Amino acid sequence: MSRKRSLKLLAAAVVSLLAGLLVAPGPARAAGSLPCDIYAAAGTPCVAAHSTTRALSGSYGGRLYQVTRASDGATRDIGTLATGGYADAAGQDAFCNGTTCRITKVWDQTSRHNDLSIAPDGGAGSGDRGADASEIAVTAGGHKVYGLWVSPGVGYRYTGVASGVAVNGQPEGVYMVASGTHVGSDCCFDYGNAESTPYDTGNGHMDAVSIATTCYFPPCQGSGPWIEADLENGMFQGSNGSNPNPGNNSPFVTAVLKNNGQTTYALKGGNAQTGALTTWWNGSLPTDKPGYKPMHQEGGIILGIGGDNSNRNRGTWFEGAMVAGYPSDTAENAVQANVVGVGYSGQTSVPNGPAGTITGPGGKCVDVAADDTGANGAGVQLWDCQGYAEDQHWTHFADNTLRTLNRCLDVVGNGTAGGAQVELWDCNGVGGQKWVQQADGSLRNPQSGRCLDSPNGATANGTRLRLWDCNGAAAQKFAVDAGGVAGTPGGKCADVAGDDNGGNGTAVQIWDCQSYAVDQHWFHQSNGALRTLGRCLDINGNGTANGTQVELWDCNGVGGQVWQQQADGSLRNPQSGRCLDAPNGATGNGTRLQIYDCNGSAAQKFPLS
Repeated sequence: MSRKRSLKLLAAAVVSLLAGLLVAPGPARAAGSLPCDIYAAAGTPCVAAHSTTRALSGSYGGRLYQVTRASDGATRDIGTLATGGYADAAGQDAFCNGTTCRITKVWDQTSRHNDLSIAPDGGAGSGDRGADASEIAVTAGGHKVYGLWVSPGVGYRYTGVASGVAVNGQPEGVYMVASGTHVGSDCCFDYGNAESTPYDTGNGHMDAVSIATTCYFPPCQGSGPWIEADLENGMFQGSNGSNPNPGNNSPFVTAVLKNNGQTTYALKGGNAQTGALTTWWNGSLPTDKPGYKPMHQEGGIILGIGGDNSNRNRGTWFEGAMVAGYPSDTAENAVQANVVGVGYSGQTSVPNGPAGTITGPGGKCVDVAADDTGANGAGVQLWDCQGYAEDQHWTHFADNTLRTLNRCLDVVGNGTAGGAQVELWDCNGVGGQKWVQQADGSLRNPQSGRCLDSPNGATANGTRLRLWDCNGAAAQKFAVDAGGVAGTPGGKCADVAGDDNGGNGTAVQIWDCQSYAVDQHWFHQSNGALRTLGRCLDINGNGTANGTQVELWDCNGVGGQVWQQQADGSLRNPQSGRCLDAPNGATGNGTRLQIYDCNGSAAQKFPLS
């Protein structure tokens, strides 16, 4: 390419970027010239673009990913709110309400249809599963969006040779935005070019970017996580593998890899919320082993796994693209500026939303055997709590089920006898899948009349849980840390106004049940308090008079924050002697709740799940 032609392309990229930065974004549009616009203006167009959070070009207004509902197998494509905009998370919430969903496809936003499906069996791992669609929610551009939570066994792939993706030593670039706090050291949390079949075919047959704590070529500086190049049979930090590199550990990380396919590769990383990229390596491809100089890419695409379906690592992923040609530093810097402009925010290290741990005897967590695989019949046990473990995060649904990994906590054989063990199983509505939190901290199964129990109070890792007669012992204390829903008259749920904001004084009301809503999940503490969003159900002014409204307030132990579930389904406040009440039995959305003389009417039925 002539110097004059290069300068024209550079100028076009800069003009495009500046023009984008000067345009105020609309309410649902991503800010500025988007990553694939920037790359195209610099002469290195996107050949694959994937994201669960937003469009990656200003002209794109199509589908981002597909979710599949566990209850009936129905699918829905989640698209953008506007052309060039952010993901329609509300559409996902509505479709998945009352059940769970998996992400079963990630659609390519280019015209090449390089779509990613759940990865098949490979040389180093059996077929994968789709990510839980609601496992991790963050904010982008002021909008709620969902990331892609990768646990061991989750992975996606384009099998075959993807259109336009580099092969046999052609130049290419790739970037992704991922978490620097939800990471692991096993193989492999990758995005990029891989074998056309899920098998290791030799050195230099991959060209994917990774973020992990994998020190494949020691010595490594610090403990990472590091941005690395998975070139097959090696996670390279630079040169022949090792390179002084303190890593990137911010909640959101921009990871960049480019490779001219013949002699040179470069690695860059940056905080996706602020600042510029740092170049960790820009130099020769590996020379101490054959196969990397030149490269031998095959043109497949992977997300969350290695080239041979090594699927044992974890991570959180939000967006990424692959380009044809060797991107300029100017283009990569502009992409980073655009990513920062998105304003990604939120916690990325643990599952969020209405899911939470169930803390049992000995401070251990209720866990599913076999590390997040969650097959039917998997044993449910106690294990050391692990904040990143998907199979230790449970959601208590309005139908009294406890769900993780898209399945339900179940009694083996739908049994009722003392000693019957519990397992994970497809949610099917049977009585052995119903669990109600009690004020004493136990979880009662109404069908059997028995409680979840650790045999003889054991607390060792791997202790298999069972049913046993409810006795109030420490062996039966299982705190559902995310709480459960509180039903209301009309089959609706007790809800906090303001969509999960929950400041002091926020009204507590009736609203349609939303399984994804954090503010509809209440934790019944042993002191009688009902807590959500870190605050308690409170009587305004600690009042006791009929008609006094309830609200959310900092938990402070006053009498107006104590609620006792009665046999008739009412919630009684002992200080006032009155019950939680829907005025005149109203059931409309937004009905503000109050206390009133206990009378056993339908207006006072608030069963806790």
